[in-house]
Amino acid sequence: MTEVAERMGIGPTGVRDLVKAGHLLSVQTDEGVRIPAEQLDGAVIVKHLIPVLTLLRDAGYSSEEALRWLTTPDDTIPGTPLTALHENRATEIKRRAQALGF
Repeated sequence: MTEVAERMGIGPTGVRDLVKAGHLLSVQTDEGVRIPAEQLDGAVIVKHLIPVLTLLRDAGYSSEEALRWLTTPDDTIPGTPLTALHENRATEIKRRAQALGF
């Protein structure tokens, strides 16, 4: 969490607020709560990540499941959904996330 807070230029409380608001994913590990920095593009949240996270939550995905979906390679994209968001290819990722709810 500290790395993400430093990159974003906000304190840990600000990062916790972003997680609580559903703007970032956190996962529980043996070392405690982890916030994967891959969700950031420099110092900001990856463009279109927030609506994709909303779609995944609406489909019933937990934070761990959403992170797994975002980071699992898919040859039809190509790459991972999170990579596609980094590359501003959000339309297909949003469509796929929305389809998970049906």
